[in-house]
This record gives sequence, C-alpha cells and structure tokens, in this order.
Amino acid sequence: MEALQRNGRESFRHIASEIGVSEATIRARYARLVDESIVQVTGVTNPLGLGFEAMAMVGVRVAGPPEPVAEEIGSWEEAGYVVITAGQFDLLVELVCEDRRDLLDVTNRIRGLEAVASTETFLYLDLWKQLYDWGAHVTGTTSGEEGSTNGR
Repeated sequence: MEALQRNGRESFRHIASEIGVSEATIRARYARLVDESIVQVTGVTNPLGLGFEAMAMVGVRVAGPPEPVAEEIGSWEEAGYVVITAGQFDLLVELVCEDRRDLLDVTNRIRGLEAVASTETFLYLDLWKQLYDWGAHVTGTTSGEEGSTNGR
C-alpha cells in the first residue's frame, strides 16, 4: 500500500523486490484489496484547478435515521464525500459544483429533502491540503503477515 501511495505507477516487480516477496504475491495482494473494496485506483485532482468554482462542506441535520438521506445525496454527482457523523451534524457532505449558482441549487435540493431539518454550508475559499496517503501501517509483523482490518 505504501509503495503505491508513494508512486501509483510503480511496477509490481519493483515493489516485490523492494519488500522481498514475489511479484505474484504483490499481484495477488493487490487483486484481493481491489476485490474487497479496500483499494480504489483513481487519479486525485484539485477540482478548483479543473474549473469547478464552488466547493463546500455541508453539515446536515435530519429528523429520523440519517441513512436514507445519505443514500439519496450520495447518488448525486456533485457529492464527492458523504459521511454519517456523531455530533452537531448527522451528515457531512462535500460538494463540488461548477459555480456558486450551481452550489445554491444543490444545497436547495438538500434542504428540500423531506427528512432534512437544517443545513449549514461551509464554502471553501481555497483547497490547502488534500491527501489520500493513509494506509495499512502494520507494526510488529514479519514479512508475509498482514494486519487486521475492520471488515472494509
């Protein structure tokens, strides 16, 4: 994982030689991680650099269970990140929109959902840091051992 996070185009052969296992082992581990939806291969972009002019995090409070609202908003193309949370908001939703008018339209769609009690929108002024470099930092294992996951 860490080798691919450093360089997503690194060859399996090089990774295998770097950690002292066979290329087949790396291929099998990679295939398992993809099959189990632990790893998703994608290019990470800065939406503001691609011409999207409005990004925001929206805190959503719902009346009732949050899962149906998360499911609905999660199906929208503008919603890049939807999480159910504990605390002040039931959901946090990251929106990426073409412009502020589009952002207003999407936040109005959220407010229009029957179970939504209230929202608070945090407009992004600049994208300062966006990293996806967390990984399986397994300590105290020997080569070939793997750490446990929480089923995801």
